[in-house]
Amino acid sequence: MRFFETVEYQGFWGSFWDLIWWFLWLFIFFAYLMALFAIIGDLFRDSKLSGWWKAVWIFFLIFFPIVTALVYLIARGNGMAERGAAQARQYKAAQDDYIKSVAGSSPSDEIAKAKALLDAGTISQAEYEQIKARVLA
Repeated sequence: MRFFETVEYQGFWGSFWDLIWWFLWLFIFFAYLMALFAIIGDLFRDSKLSGWWKAVWIFFLIFFPIVTALVYLIARGNGMAERGAAQARQYKAAQDDYIKSVAGSSPSDEIAKAKALLDAGTISQAEYEQIKARVLA
C-alpha cells in the first residue's frame, strides 16, 4: 500500500487544468490591482476626507489589503461613484469649452467681421465678396 504517490511534473503546459487555474489566479490578481488603483485614486480625489484619514486608509491597504479594499468598497462605494461621475462631468464641460473656443465663430460673425474691415477700408469690396462667398459656401 503506497501512501505517497509521486506525480511527474509535466511543465507549465503539461496540464490543461493547471493552465486554467493559472489564468484564473492571474485574472483575480489583475482585478484586485484595478480595484486597488481605483480606491487609491478615489482617496486622493476626495476633497472632503482629511489627510490623516487618507493616510489611515493607505496604511490599512498596505498591511491588510483585501479586507480593507472590501470595507472601503462597501462603506464608500456610493461616494466613489458620485465623485467619479462629477469628475466625468467636469472633464466633459472642460472639453466642450475647449472645442467651442477652437471651433471658431458662426458664419454671421465672420461676415460681420469682414464688413467691419470693409468699412474701415482694410479690405476692398471684391475681397469682402470673396470672404462672404467662402463663409456661405
